[in-house]
Amino acid sequence: MKIAVISDIHGNMEAFREVLADIDHSNVDAIMSLGDNIGYGPEPDAVIRTIRERNIPSVMGNHELTVTDRGHLKCFNPVARQSLQNTIALLSNEAINHICKMKPFMVSDNLRFVHGFPPDSPTTYLFQVTDEMLVSAFREMDEKICFVGHTHELEVIGFDGKNINRSPINRGITFLYEQKKYIINIGSVGQPRDGNNNAKYVIWDTVNYHIEVKFIPYDIGAVVNKILEAGLPKAHATRLW
Repeated sequence: MKIAVISDIHGNMEAFREVLADIDHSNVDAIMSLGDNIGYGPEPDAVIRTIRERNIPSVMGNHELTVTDRGHLKCFNPVARQSLQNTIALLSNEAINHICKMKPFMVSDNLRFVHGFPPDSPTTYLFQVTDEMLVSAFREMDEKICFVGHTHELEVIGFDGKNINRSPINRGITFLYEQKKYIINIGSVGQPRDGNNNAKYVIWDTVNYHIEVKFIPYDIGAVVNKILEAGLPKAHATRLW
């Protein structure tokens, strides 16, 4: 079985469209989204509509959380807060209703899916957690693998029952050890922050027990123009480059 795992689309329909095209040619059996489908980008409603039309399960990210709890807006810096307020205004009632039904985590096939940090946090970043916190999370986690997003960077954290090992993951295939537990940060479709501006997603291969990190080019210039035309903060356009 092959599962495509995507995260942090952030209203970037240009990137999402290219990622879906690649997924459709990769013979995957399922697609899972780790949230933050909206925010920063110019086409949040189109992204949610596509997720709905393709029946892609998604957990709730911290940006979706602002739709269900406007008080969460205060957790963002002023520029991001303004962007999110504009984003919410761009969403249809159907999109808002869909977002409000999202859960903080999903479990399937001995895999956990959460936006930020297990077991169910949409707001905790991996760079905030200590090794002690990681050990506790791993010991409490029944699943062998947890996929997360939120930081927009690629990283794999392994736990052998005693020791924690953290390392970046690169483009291509990385084999895992069946006796270990893992937290895998899969990067971002719509707003990478790892020094490479391609859209990122991963494919989990249950038979060969490996992840494949895919780098997908897209028309960044088109997204930049759409962000500026929509009156969204310029910073969220220029950072795509």
